[in-house]
Amino acid sequence: MNSNNFWQEYKNKKQTILAMAPLAGFTDSAFRLLLKDYGADVVYSEMASVAALYYGDNQGGGALETKELLKFKQKERPYVVQIFGSTPKHFAQATKIITRQIKPDGIDINFGCPVPKVMKQGAGSALMMDLKRAREVIEAVLENTDLPVSIKIRAKVKNISALEFVKYISDLPLAALMLHGRSLQQGFSGGANYALVKEIRPFFSGLILANGGINSLAQAREALKTSQADGLGLGRGALGRPWLFKEIKEGREISLATRDILEIALKHARTFVALKGEKSLPDLRKHLAWYVQGFPRASKLRAQLVSVNNLLEIENIINNYKQENYDTLD
Repeated sequence: MNSNNFWQEYKNKKQTILAMAPLAGFTDSAFRLLLKDYGADVVYSEMASVAALYYGDNQGGGALETKELLKFKQKERPYVVQIFGSTPKHFAQATKIITRQIKPDGIDINFGCPVPKVMKQGAGSALMMDLKRAREVIEAVLENTDLPVSIKIRAKVKNISALEFVKYISDLPLAALMLHGRSLQQGFSGGANYALVKEIRPFFSGLILANGGINSLAQAREALKTSQADGLGLGRGALGRPWLFKEIKEGREISLATRDILEIALKHARTFVALKGEKSLPDLRKHLAWYVQGFPRASKLRAQLVSVNNLLEIENIINNYKQENYDTLD
């Protein structure tokens, strides 16, 4: 563990940490920058494959696509790279590459992803079921970086509970843990069990963040009250609503007019294009769809936004919508 451990700094301050949890296909640099504007303390990358880094590097290709995925701006710090896979030697090599070339503030290991194609590789939630291998993976990462290492786990995966998992690795010097309060069976739906944080607390010396189903200020308050966690990891609740961080930070609900939300969506789009170019716009479309949920005549607007190919199209669609719905924008 190095001296520049930002998790420890938060622990010393004893302030509630608000993090944007890693979401594949969503938590890219443009979105992370926007979240920082609204008060996110810590942001995570999209999850990156250790196998891609391992094989790409060994074959001289450098796993360019994965490294591109992990690029970030200084404003995003503290920035944590999340990795997934199933083979300890892949984790070891990927950790070296990330530490030396990407230079984030921390590395996080995914033990919670429920997506079948990830689990088929023995990664994500499947790795949480294999305690021995999971421990070997954590050790491989710890041995190959001086960055603080954290993990993200689920409440339960098949017969392995969060408590059993944490007890098995309790002696390892991990800096933080994000607990998704739903089981593998629940996936991303149903209620999250935040009380589990209290159960695992005696067996984990690092910071613990509660995660799962936090979509409003009221739910954030309930999660903190029930869990007594050191902070929260927000996920889908922040999609199309980056100001949720500001609401939680300031302890007040923020009611934005439709026109204001459209301006935030435009800002997001402009930042995205500046960073990734218009060729990557298909990756932004789903974000745009989240912003307009619940708008008057949203279905037509959504249909237009999810087929955009350039920034001018986005600007024109939004401006036309404003003109057509002028009386309902407040």
